[in-house]
Amino acid sequence: MQQKLRVLLLAGGDSPEREVSLASGRAVAEAVGKLGHSLLAIDPATGKSLLGPNGKFLADGVHELPPDSKSLAVIRQKGAIRTVEKFDFSAVDVIFNILHGGRGEDGTIQALLDLAEKPYTGSGVLASALAMNKHASKKLFQAEGIPTPDWELFMLKGPRLLPAEKEKLKRFGYPFVIKPNDAGSTVGLTVVHNPGELDGAVTAAFEYSNQVMAEQFIAGRELTVGVLGQTPLPVVEIIPKHEIYDYTCKYTSGMTEYICPARLSEAETGRVQELGLKAFLILGCEGFARTDFRMGKDGVFYCLEVNTLPGMTNLSLVPKAADASGLSFGKLIQKIIDLALERKSGG
Repeated sequence: MQQKLRVLLLAGGDSPEREVSLASGRAVAEAVGKLGHSLLAIDPATGKSLLGPNGKFLADGVHELPPDSKSLAVIRQKGAIRTVEKFDFSAVDVIFNILHGGRGEDGTIQALLDLAEKPYTGSGVLASALAMNKHASKKLFQAEGIPTPDWELFMLKGPRLLPAEKEKLKRFGYPFVIKPNDAGSTVGLTVVHNPGELDGAVTAAFEYSNQVMAEQFIAGRELTVGVLGQTPLPVVEIIPKHEIYDYTCKYTSGMTEYICPARLSEAETGRVQELGLKAFLILGCEGFARTDFRMGKDGVFYCLEVNTLPGMTNLSLVPKAADASGLSFGKLIQKIIDLALERKSGG
């Protein structure tokens, strides 16, 4: 008989991916309840319960665009870190962290949970920090022979590139990508097609981070590889209605076609799964994660990034891949919890 656990769900937070986290939280909360576990659900950004008196999840869905910097600044004043620091963890057996982006995914919350000495889902401090920093992770990919698009990192004091910095972009040609170095869900990301679009793209990225990355645009197919434990899941191909798999396409029903398993040869499937697992292991990831790729017209799989806390909404990619492998959403959630407990016990 399955052990009944006291699960603390962390969702929401104060990153630009706040709404996505709440949507993931709703799905996870429903699954945890159906599994027979008891549930507490807290939004660390507000310190409030996400469950109503009847146990119903309270949060709204995902809007077409992410929260802007002003609304996030108001939320941050409430102190997500202090909420976690003050929480009494003695009443829980395991923490299901589904905070996407920011301090929920960059190692900050993970460090506090380590101090609480309670098992939690997902990767630890170092892997979380490395994966969130695209520049750092791409350096490791490059060193370990994982193809990744060429890039340049700029540490900006304002929302503009200097003339000397713009000169460094000439090697990319058009189009190329401008994005924050340490954000997810494509927030602040722009594909730049001509010189007239550059300043606006930098401004959009700077709204979320003073670390702005320019990256070679790889024309080709969008693919992703989830890893559960240390097992790659079936590959998902993503065909968005927009030029790229942007925030709107990710979280608006009908804006993207998903093919799983992806239409790849056996050799191609094995190769991209191998690279996805290798990226996962190089960063030191644990539990579950998802690695995103572009398959160039040259047939090369270019690694874009690793997401250590990928989405768990009804449109999310890891649940689609798990389902294709024969793992229902409930069993996926239970497996993620089991992996957290095994890591804590040294299993």
